Amino acid sequence: MSSNTPSSPAKNNPAAPAEAGEQKVSNFLRQVIEKDLEQGTYSQRRWAGTPGDAAHHAAGQPDPAKIRTRFPPEPNGYLHIGHAKSICLNFGLARDYGGVCHMRFDDTNPEKEDTEYVNSILDAVQWLGFGWEANGQSHLFQASDYFDFMYRAAEYLITAGHAYVDEQTAEQMRAARGDFGKPGMDSPFRSRTPEQNLARFREMRDGAHEDGSMVLRAKIDMASPNINLRDPAIYRIRRATHHNTGDTWCIYPMYTFAHPIEDALEQITHSICTLEFEDQRPFYDWLMDRLCEGGLLAHPAPHQYEFARLNLTYVITSKRKLAQLVYDHKVSGWDDPRMPTIVGLRRRGYTPESIQLFAERIGVTKSDSWIDYSTLEGCLREDLENKAHRGMAVLDPVKLVLTNWAEAFGADDYTEDCTQPALPHHAVPEGQTPPPDRVFKIGKHVWIEREDFEEVPPKGYKRLFPGNVVRLKGGYVIECTGCAKDANGTVTEVHAKVIPGTKSGTPGADSVKAKAAITWVSVASGVSAEVRLYDRLFSDPNPDAGGKDFIEALNPNSLKVVTAYVEPSLAAAQPDQKFQFERFGYFVADRVDHVAGVKPVFNRVTGLKDSWGK
Repeated sequence: MSSNTPSSPAKNNPAAPAEAGEQKVSNFLRQVIEKDLEQGTYSQRRWAGTPGDAAHHAAGQPDPAKIRTRFPPEPNGYLHIGHAKSICLNFGLARDYGGVCHMRFDDTNPEKEDTEYVNSILDAVQWLGFGWEANGQSHLFQASDYFDFMYRAAEYLITAGHAYVDEQTAEQMRAARGDFGKPGMDSPFRSRTPEQNLARFREMRDGAHEDGSMVLRAKIDMASPNINLRDPAIYRIRRATHHNTGDTWCIYPMYTFAHPIEDALEQITHSICTLEFEDQRPFYDWLMDRLCEGGLLAHPAPHQYEFARLNLTYVITSKRKLAQLVYDHKVSGWDDPRMPTIVGLRRRGYTPESIQLFAERIGVTKSDSWIDYSTLEGCLREDLENKAHRGMAVLDPVKLVLTNWAEAFGADDYTEDCTQPALPHHAVPEGQTPPPDRVFKIGKHVWIEREDFEEVPPKGYKRLFPGNVVRLKGGYVIECTGCAKDANGTVTEVHAKVIPGTKSGTPGADSVKAKAAITWVSVASGVSAEVRLYDRLFSDPNPDAGGKDFIEALNPNSLKVVTAYVEPSLAAAQPDQKFQFERFGYFVADRVDHVAGVKPVFNRVTGLKDSWGK
């Protein structure tokens, strides 16, 4: 399990980011945290080693974490690129300011949650490079472990006159709630005594009433201009088996009630969420104030801050719509490399570093905006440029025959080794030993790209056509002499003569000038491989905006599968190993289907440049 051990803040500045020598771009959240650290807002907090109420933490030690943040997904689906931004933000802020980020599952909705999703979420967070162990402790929690306290908090609100049991139907409550232009109306059950409400609530707990027949509501203000404060429901009856607590409970807390309590029990300082929760902040604060007044929770209470969620072009992030793509077999599964899920991005070939770079680069704001997908691809190229070993692959092969091979080298079956660097010189840091060169054979027959030959070349064409001279990259200079065709006029072979003494890296290499060098793979040593040419899943930059049917925006060319030939270094790749296929872009050995040396399968991650630009 990876760790999240906090670093020490910069010397003489307790509010500085922790990573020396790496100046993070400031944003409003960093400014809030730095101000809190400077003013000592949370410096007197205590931490008992585990989540708990006010008395529990009062018996603990001064909190070793300067701040506490949390990443709190509901385990009801696979995480996507928007969650990745939140992971990087919450864990990154804790790392940079000497804090701890809690990994917490908001598992208060039993019908939609599953341990499959729990495991996939933990895997995704760790793959992104973060963990939840710090100061010798694990900070992996789940909301369902707090159900007993939540029930106790609900009973306190009832006895203090801050909550009541409402037996109206859902339709009646909706009608009585009012709208932005009309205040709500009090429920006929609002005037019950605390004793009556407590008895009724305990009947709910004991299973004496049907699902949906009553709810517990906070008693706040039915005339509030913020509709979320018009006596929101905080508990409902729901007979459902919970993945953690089984059938212990038949009542469950609402998310808006549970979430602030979870934060407080865990001594979270900065509760960071997306803008859609901004209207819920007054209830968050109201609940914290009431439970702190009653001595149930410790001071100072957590505070909620909202930031704009990620809106990425050519992507949808609705869990319901992503599930539709999976269940309607529009994609091969949650980890389909075209999906914006973290498992999909990982299988596509994205790296944790590229996603962290993306999250840092797009920043954190309070206003919604659209980020172009090319920004994400650019971060990946930037990360892989100096990491991905080079290799040659032929994706649309046609055979090139060097007709004078035996004459030049004494036998048709003669082959010799060619070498090329695994990484270009500029990609190897100064003082480091470069990786070993790639070694591959050249012989009479090689595979070349079909587009590298034109019998009648267009203007400016510099590759193979009768009479032209090109270099086989890393090999010899050759002169094209013509081609062979089938009955339909399709080119079946390209013919050329090898020019001896021109092999790359030898003294005579420059004796014949060639205006172009083309990639190739030897028939003698090349290996057949399945190459999956993935592209963007949608052809519309905003596939589900304005009520559009996102299915109609699916890109029919988002996947093309070809049989290619690759050089031996690529065929020996391990699953998830990334490469730059020279001239084509970045590819990865598929982490599920690729078998080194037996069944090579590569996914295109992204091209060498943005092919979708205006």
